[in-house]
Amino acid sequence: MNITHFAKTRRTTKAFDSTRTIPQEKIDQLRELIRFSPSSVNSQPWHFVIASSPEGKARIAAAAEGRYAYNKPKILDASHVIVLCAREQMTSAHLEAVLEQEERDERFIIPDARKSQQNSRQSFVNTHRYDLKDAQHWMEKQVYLALGTLLLGAATLEIDACPMEGFDAQVLDRELGLREHGFSSVVLVALGHSAEADFNRTLPKSRLPAKAIFTDI
Repeated sequence: MNITHFAKTRRTTKAFDSTRTIPQEKIDQLRELIRFSPSSVNSQPWHFVIASSPEGKARIAAAAEGRYAYNKPKILDASHVIVLCAREQMTSAHLEAVLEQEERDERFIIPDARKSQQNSRQSFVNTHRYDLKDAQHWMEKQVYLALGTLLLGAATLEIDACPMEGFDAQVLDRELGLREHGFSSVVLVALGHSAEADFNRTLPKSRLPAKAIFTDI
């Protein structure tokens, strides 16, 4: 497989065909793709809400009113919509859960490996929490790693996608009860198949030339 083919041919979908549904087998693959996304020190500070029913998509679309109304049809007409969320705090309970899972997955093969991993991860957390004071931003950056994984993965499965930051996060957090569980919404991705009304499907992609963005040393 030539992975650059999918990077060059995927486009942000501007209108979805509401009559087409993504097979569950492909959705299951995307779920595993984002579950296995990379994150700094394997911190995994995320949660994903997936809507596939009209009712579920309508709840997400409630956050696309007013200035964000242009995104509402994309949400409602898509086959599935994923809300990518970030933790509001890197809690001790979450860090312990990650550590326990690593042990179950047999990552600690030498003496003191668990303690070393725990100390290393806590050091990163403390740096962002106390020194850089950007812990929330740091966690959101990990969510965007999952976003990139999702978009490229969808393209390889011939699924069209539209990432969206244009929504009211406060409305969506309240609608989905995210903050009560320690999360906040960061970005949405609508998934499905492009409709004939999608003007972007036939436009050529545009990127700066390689010489403008690469420096070889």
